[in-house]
Amino acid sequence: MKTTWTVKEKSTGELQITINDDAWKKAQTKAFDKLVKNVDVPGFRKGQAPKELARKAISEQSILMEAVDHVATDALFEGIKEHNLSVITRPELNLNSVSADEVTMTFLITVKPAVKLGQYKGLDVKKEEVSVLPVEVDMKIEELREQFAELVLKETGKIEDKDTAVINFEGFKDGVAFEGGKGENYPLEIGSNSFIPGFEEALIGMETGEEKDVNLTFPENYGAEQLAGQDVVFKVKINEIKQRQLPEVNDDFAKEANHHGTETIADLRMHLEEHLLEEKQHKADDEFGNTLLTKIVDASEVEIPDVLIEEETDSLVADFKNRISQQGFSFEQFTQITGQKEEELREQMKVDAGNKVKVRLVLDAIASEEKLEVASDEIEAEYNAIAQAYSMELAKVKELAPEDTIAYDLRLRKAFTLIRESVQQ
Repeated sequence: MKTTWTVKEKSTGELQITINDDAWKKAQTKAFDKLVKNVDVPGFRKGQAPKELARKAISEQSILMEAVDHVATDALFEGIKEHNLSVITRPELNLNSVSADEVTMTFLITVKPAVKLGQYKGLDVKKEEVSVLPVEVDMKIEELREQFAELVLKETGKIEDKDTAVINFEGFKDGVAFEGGKGENYPLEIGSNSFIPGFEEALIGMETGEEKDVNLTFPENYGAEQLAGQDVVFKVKINEIKQRQLPEVNDDFAKEANHHGTETIADLRMHLEEHLLEEKQHKADDEFGNTLLTKIVDASEVEIPDVLIEEETDSLVADFKNRISQQGFSFEQFTQITGQKEEELREQMKVDAGNKVKVRLVLDAIASEEKLEVASDEIEAEYNAIAQAYSMELAKVKELAPEDTIAYDLRLRKAFTLIRESVQQ
């Protein structure tokens, strides 16, 4: 058997194999023995006719094609081993020529791309030092006050921004009430932008019991076609005005907020400060890691096979569809609302897919360069961590996530940890 490996572009290549020895003769014999079992010869039971007679009923081409099936897989594995190929996709077989004396076949193969690494250790990347200012804690306190605010009746005075107006309203187009344009005792928070533009602003300054005609124009892109871009009149009556009453900042408020069981305002401020600091540290850590990865990836050279980008794009699209469904929408509804086709979404995601693939290839190359390995106990620990995080049975996790996938992810994680720990401080 003779094999040659020719590299093409983007880590694809052709593995050409020629077989013209005893292996090819034996393959034809096996092929004939298999085919003869299904030959019908008059006067004999199926598969029981003498081979000399059965041979006349089987074409040479059938024997040769069956023989190719017998030798192709073994020939492929031998060729891969001989040329030390890291195959990442299912090879495609093309038959060049075949005869009783010789067969030549070519496998189109995509292999793991070579990565030319740049500097990846000892990079001068600084993590941002973070702190929390008292004013930031004050802002969090105000957010909590808003959450625990109560609506109280405004006995006197006019509607102001952020007040809640309890209203009766009915909309008319050309003097005729339109469907969906009526409501009674509807609580409308001014500034919530829950009504069409101009409606809420028109109520500012009105008093309890006051009535008013509000002239408006529906937006051109309004969902109901019969109202889009149309002039309408809303007849509005103010039944009540309510305003938000914020709790005082004291120990009672701290108890009500119950942030990590706090009972005093001093404890509440301390816990809010700790929480803010933790958030900032996580953000700074993420930005540090992203900056580090960007530098390493940009400094590396790799020609990414199209098939890897397509596979990653498939994964990103599937993940997006899953998130949409978790929000109660089908992907078809999403496309109808946005007018965006799946092909357009795929094109947008291809850039991100290419970046993700390159990051993995670079980290994998670093892991190889540093001879990083993953032990069986590390894999088991990761399985247990996943099971605990998702409240799943360990056996189910192992069923869904193959061991080699877990080992691969851990190996990349080790490479990234090595990079981070080598950064100049």
